[in-house]
Amino acid sequence: MWKLKIADGGNNPYIYSTNNFVGRQIWEFDPDYGIPEERAEVEAARENYWKNRFQVRPSSDLLWRMQFLKEKRFKQTIRQVKVENEEEITYETATTAMRRAAHFFSALQASDGHWPAENAGPLFLLPPLVMCLYITGHLETVFPEEYSKEMLRFIYCHQNEDGGWGLHVEAHSNMHCTVLNYICMRILGEGPDGGKDNACSRGRKWILDHGGAVSIPTWGKAWLSILGLFDWTGCKSMPPEFWLLPSFLPLQPAKMWCYFRLVYMPMSYLYGKRFVAPISPLILQLREELHTQPYNEINWKKVRHFCAKEDLYFPHLLIQDLVWDSIYIFTEPFLTRWPFNKLRKKALEITMKHIHYEDENSRYIDIACVEKVLCMLSCWVEDPYGDSFKKHLARLPDYIWIGEDGIKMQTFGSQLWDTSLGLEALLACKLTDEIGPTLMKGHDYLNKSQVRDNPSGDFRSMYRHICKGSWTFSDQDQGWQVSDCTAEGLKCCLLLSVMPPEIVGGKIEPERLYDAINVLLSLQSKNGGISAWEPAGTSKWLELLNPSELFEDVFIEQQYVECTASAIDALVLFKKLHPGHRKQEIENFIRKAVQYFEDIQRPDGSWYGNWGICFTYATWFALRGLAAAGKTYYNCLAVRKAANFLLKLQLEDGGWGESYLSCLAKKFTPLEGNRSNLVQTAWTLMGLIHSGQAERDPTPLHRAAKLLINSQKEDGDFPQQEINGASLRTCMIHYPNYRNIYPLWALAEYRQWVPLP
Repeated sequence: MWKLKIADGGNNPYIYSTNNFVGRQIWEFDPDYGIPEERAEVEAARENYWKNRFQVRPSSDLLWRMQFLKEKRFKQTIRQVKVENEEEITYETATTAMRRAAHFFSALQASDGHWPAENAGPLFLLPPLVMCLYITGHLETVFPEEYSKEMLRFIYCHQNEDGGWGLHVEAHSNMHCTVLNYICMRILGEGPDGGKDNACSRGRKWILDHGGAVSIPTWGKAWLSILGLFDWTGCKSMPPEFWLLPSFLPLQPAKMWCYFRLVYMPMSYLYGKRFVAPISPLILQLREELHTQPYNEINWKKVRHFCAKEDLYFPHLLIQDLVWDSIYIFTEPFLTRWPFNKLRKKALEITMKHIHYEDENSRYIDIACVEKVLCMLSCWVEDPYGDSFKKHLARLPDYIWIGEDGIKMQTFGSQLWDTSLGLEALLACKLTDEIGPTLMKGHDYLNKSQVRDNPSGDFRSMYRHICKGSWTFSDQDQGWQVSDCTAEGLKCCLLLSVMPPEIVGGKIEPERLYDAINVLLSLQSKNGGISAWEPAGTSKWLELLNPSELFEDVFIEQQYVECTASAIDALVLFKKLHPGHRKQEIENFIRKAVQYFEDIQRPDGSWYGNWGICFTYATWFALRGLAAAGKTYYNCLAVRKAANFLLKLQLEDGGWGESYLSCLAKKFTPLEGNRSNLVQTAWTLMGLIHSGQAERDPTPLHRAAKLLINSQKEDGDFPQQEINGASLRTCMIHYPNYRNIYPLWALAEYRQWVPLP
């Protein structure tokens, strides 16, 4: 059986940590672990997922939950409650449902204080990892038979009925993910017509029916070129000389969004090297299987801008295609020949220097999984036997997650994010006498997870921003500051600082809180909004050069409603508890942030969400931030418009439900069949409470709370429903802990702020 291990560094000499691996969560397979009944329970969960995979696409993330609940011998002892038709919700009923949810969620806490969970959903993450290990010859060493079995399970589980794979688990099929997952199955040992339910032949038919692999988007073309299934001349130019450009130019690495920069950094290295893996018999077979014409007859330059319509979310202007073609025509013929090839050599050295810097300062975790695999492959290309590649291998377990739907690759883990939100939900319950140990462990985790130092050396020359005092999305070792994670981590520490230390542990030193404030203040833009990772402000027109067809707004850093709201919430509380520290700067920050909300609010009263689905998510955050800043329904037009927007969308059962399609269309789109979603219902319930709805008319709040209470399961859990996280407009992320955190939090706020009999 599989077992989740916490804060475990193992015995690998190539792995190291800044905080003794606090927050690390890795899986191992132990053939002797578990009794027959437990193994049967796991198999039943897998079978149940398979049978219902087209009804609920995200997994319920059951394997680690089963393990933890058994290890802690958890048994729900608080009676289940239901609210009948026409029955009022009493204070006792709300309290009982909340306590049941709080006790269940507390039982899921890990030994180091964080809450583990899957953070996945995209279907283009796992295949490049498998391809990389296949190229380097380490596939069977890193992923023995049990791993391969679970990887194939994941691929089979998420194949659409039409034979293809989507960008994420709920998406329509596209060329990018169908080609990558088809290749992955073949590398993992399936024949051309193999796989469960004829997965390979159905996938190949989808590919060929939609134009063949030449229509894969830009990032896919690069991976196929690396494998020897495409030709680099058919790719958009990615010259490593880009890393030599001076800072005064408008197009320069420091002005790019960090994720985009760190994808193209190793990709440009591999492009500059024109690296192609050894051509194996399998690759020769795949050349025949993936293309609609003989491989040697394909005009690679002609297909450079081909992209299947199913993948084309961000169409490119003709001028952009001309720009990329011109870069290729006027640079590549020269930079590959003497004496200009000396410049190419220098560029490759500088690019590799940046790769090593990112690796070292993230303990070889890197900013996220796409970048991780590309950096790892670049290190192998530079030196197959070098320590850098070995250190990369040692950190691969950090990205592997196992659910009842198989092995998937994490984006990079949401340990800090889930834990800070979970602690806020538990603190809102005011159950200190019942869950004190949970709060103390969570506080200890936050204490040990704060980033203590800036990146090494002259970090600004390496295009890094300050991170001292921040919290990351995952764990301290990863090292990348995130504004909303910093804000939520800071708020938790502030809330815990006024509680008895014998219950929640000692408070964090003021100087460390000041460091967090410094990070937040540094990320506010001129328009009042706050960015996520690095200061925004680069010219918007650069986004027109975004070479990706799959994603929008990835070329430069943006401001985000959610990050801005989290920052306001934390800064207001900080100002109250530490009134003497940078008071005027904080007040100016809050004033500008409120103006930002008012300026970008949509005519219908909503805000667009970048990190959750979508208008429901962002509107809750905005109302939360505005309420913290002292804005009410009566003194702020933005609050009134937002409340009215949410009220109009309430469904017959009292809930709210929004489809991920809202993110793509940038227009509110209900779930099919006007279904409610419990997480989104919880967001909206809290948003309306922030707007003062309880004082005006609590009826909509009672209806929403009734849905949450009646949906609670016997053990205190809530059912897994549709995916709720978002990224890059088109890429949805699965947060299984949301189904516990947000209904719990909403019930706690409801119980506190809505008058009940």
